[in-house]
Amino acid sequence: MAARKVVLITGGGRGIGAASVALAAKAGWDVVFTYAGNAERAKTTEAAARAHGGEVLAVRADVGDPAGIAASFAAVDDRFGRLDGLVNNAGITGPKATLADSTDAIWDRVLRVNLIGAAACCREALKRMGRGGAIVNVSSRASTLGGAGEWIHYAASKGGMDSLTIGLAKEAGPLGIRVNAISPGLIETELHAAAGMPDRVAQMVGGVPLGRGGTAEEVAEAVIWLLSDAARYVSAAIIPVAGGR
Repeated sequence: MAARKVVLITGGGRGIGAASVALAAKAGWDVVFTYAGNAERAKTTEAAARAHGGEVLAVRADVGDPAGIAASFAAVDDRFGRLDGLVNNAGITGPKATLADSTDAIWDRVLRVNLIGAAACCREALKRMGRGGAIVNVSSRASTLGGAGEWIHYAASKGGMDSLTIGLAKEAGPLGIRVNAISPGLIETELHAAAGMPDRVAQMVGGVPLGRGGTAEEVAEAVIWLLSDAARYVSAAIIPVAGGR
């Protein structure tokens, strides 16, 4: 019997990350996921994934900190000794601010988590994947819409993630490693409340052609498809999951 594949999902304690953890386990993956600080939420995610079978391991780690990244991959090595997939989901928006009102501290933190941390995770994943694997980056429609009046800093970090996806796909393709991104739109998660705008989806949903916000599960389904062999000839793609927005 073939060994189960192993995926590391960053920011798996809630929202899109938690939904991706559950669906990955359901699809037959063993899962290591990171979470920033809410241990109770992480336990809930862990239990939901275990119900689908396989092994699930939660690691408290800040992907904006090199030590957190090292700890995450060390956990993969210690428990499984292999890595077949990486989902760079961990991300923060930073506070709502125009560019004129933003600070270097905001930019430093958002780019550190969303882009520098993701690139570092990709680098560590490449060391372990050998010849074959899949990386899925969770970007945002903000990368092309720009985030004006809300969080240009966040949009810029996701624009960088799009470029990272395309460039790395070209570098890693000869190794049999696929690199793709999904670009969620207005999704009903806690991200908006964390940024101080709990009603953001309801206020902006009029601009979505399908007429509603999306769910974390709908985004996660795209993530798991890109990890799977069903997407074996898909690389360097940035797929909107945004209801047409």
